[in-house]
Amino acid sequence: MLQTYTYPRYDYVQSAEQKSAAPERHPVLIVGAGPIGLTMALDLAARGVRSVIVDDNNTVSIGSRAVCYAKRPLEIWDRLGVAEALVERGVRWQVGKVFFDEDLVYQFDLLPEPAHRMPAMINLQQYYLEEALVEACTRHPLVDLRWKHRVLGLAQQADHAVLTVETPDGIFKTEAQWVVACDGANSDVRRMVGAQFTGQFFQDRFLIADVVMKAQFPTERWFWFDPPFHRGQSVLLHKECDNVWRIDFQLGWGADPEEEKKPEKVIPRIQAMLGPQAEFELEWVSVYQFACRRIDKFRYGRVLFAGDAAHQVSPFGARGANTGVQDCDNLAWKLALVLQGAAPERLVDSYHDERAFAADDNLRASTRSTDFITPKSRASLRLRNAVLELAETEPFARPLVNSGRLSTPTPYVDSSLNTPDEDAFAGRMAPGTNAADAPVQVAGKPGWLLNQLGGGFVLLSFGPAPVAEVRSGAVTARVLEVGRDLVDEAGTLTERYDGRPGTVYLIRPDQHVAARWRRFDAAKIDAALARCLQA
Repeated sequence: MLQTYTYPRYDYVQSAEQKSAAPERHPVLIVGAGPIGLTMALDLAARGVRSVIVDDNNTVSIGSRAVCYAKRPLEIWDRLGVAEALVERGVRWQVGKVFFDEDLVYQFDLLPEPAHRMPAMINLQQYYLEEALVEACTRHPLVDLRWKHRVLGLAQQADHAVLTVETPDGIFKTEAQWVVACDGANSDVRRMVGAQFTGQFFQDRFLIADVVMKAQFPTERWFWFDPPFHRGQSVLLHKECDNVWRIDFQLGWGADPEEEKKPEKVIPRIQAMLGPQAEFELEWVSVYQFACRRIDKFRYGRVLFAGDAAHQVSPFGARGANTGVQDCDNLAWKLALVLQGAAPERLVDSYHDERAFAADDNLRASTRSTDFITPKSRASLRLRNAVLELAETEPFARPLVNSGRLSTPTPYVDSSLNTPDEDAFAGRMAPGTNAADAPVQVAGKPGWLLNQLGGGFVLLSFGPAPVAEVRSGAVTARVLEVGRDLVDEAGTLTERYDGRPGTVYLIRPDQHVAARWRRFDAAKIDAALARCLQA
């Protein structure tokens, strides 16, 4: 039990197909009702695809767990209609400070650029996130959320999978054209298909202590290397909502996890940090070891993997849940088009190509952060400490400080869905990059670009376009004309996209740039759209 939160208990309901003699075949069955599985269902539903989610539990996550959610996942949830409530409840922050001993040696700003709808980062306990996503799924007619359903077995056929599911009423079989495994780092589905999940386990342990207290600390991320209150180790401080503060203490590999979780061990650590007069209460305590691992293939026949079932990173940098949400963003539109017969099945294979590339990028970043935070040799420790000492006065050393590189999207620079540039462009909006938001005027009212893009193919035209849409087979890309459909009064949109008059961008349904040109050429646009569909 937590002091600040009461766990909901969701009802198990017997489905009609449990009583039927013949299994029902679903378009998509999602295993796991955590943040990734719930997001996957909402994204599919937004694209008109019905799904079933099964989970062997009947409540939300135990403990705060993932608490940091970055701008890009917030933009994805905004497209799905749930971000506003999350941002309102969460704690916004964008400044991080790094201390060595007692000295501030470095600080960073995650959003130095103004004029974005979503904040750089919010802190929000995972149970609040899951509860909001559950409510959204429960309201949506295309999502069937089934609690107390445990997948016992999975057999694949050429065009579907057969799943054996255990419930309080017994065992039954169901079928799905596609299965999306979102069942976590210890995925049962991964084991059932015989997938490889390889990487590095780090020989270190950290203590998470969620503490209820009224403190005067600013809403910033504070990270200490070798502080006087926890010598030889590191400490991280974050604010959550409900006057809860997350404190992470590095313990070392030799620490006994069960002993370290006991209040008589935890409370003195916190008192040493906050002072003997500090008033606080323990909310939740956990000890964890972490790993950096990835599945060998994101697709096994009719089974696709997302979130921790596909990749696992260290918690430094908030790359776990944030990366998993971007898996959903990448996969949902592809599955929807394939299920609707608008794209060939090989489009689904691009999910592995793009998200494995992103996972490897995250694994590299996570491993570097871990090596800096927990050096494993005397030479590495000396080097790390020298960087921290220099960072206080020398600007060249500050980029080398690594207390966890915070989650940012990985551009799909080598994707087969991209059409390479033919013309010169300034800025970062190259093919494969997620579209940057910008303030615009729509029908005389303030708005935002990403809200206007929506969830389909869009041609963003800086100036008049000769047509209202471009079609490739069954797929249409609508034209969104700057100056007619939206007005760039501040010039921010034009600046971010290097939008000289005549410039055209092809934006994918996951709001990533697919191609761009300096003039509207229908033949080139048609070819780029077909390339996006792998047609």
